[in-house]
Amino acid sequence: TKGLKAGDWARCAAEACGGRGGGRPDMAQAGGKDATLADAALEAARHFANERLA
Repeated sequence: TKGLKAGDWARCAAEACGGRGGGRPDMAQAGGKDATLADAALEAARHFANERLA
């Protein structure tokens, strides 16, 4: 959880595919509305993590 909160990370990925996410700093869950945007959600999650852990 150092430098990256799971809830924020899940929220970022879910928003990329029209969904919502959240949770605690050490555990989170998310869901999206448009499965065709799954690749965009993964890319958003990668970018979020790289930005905060760099």
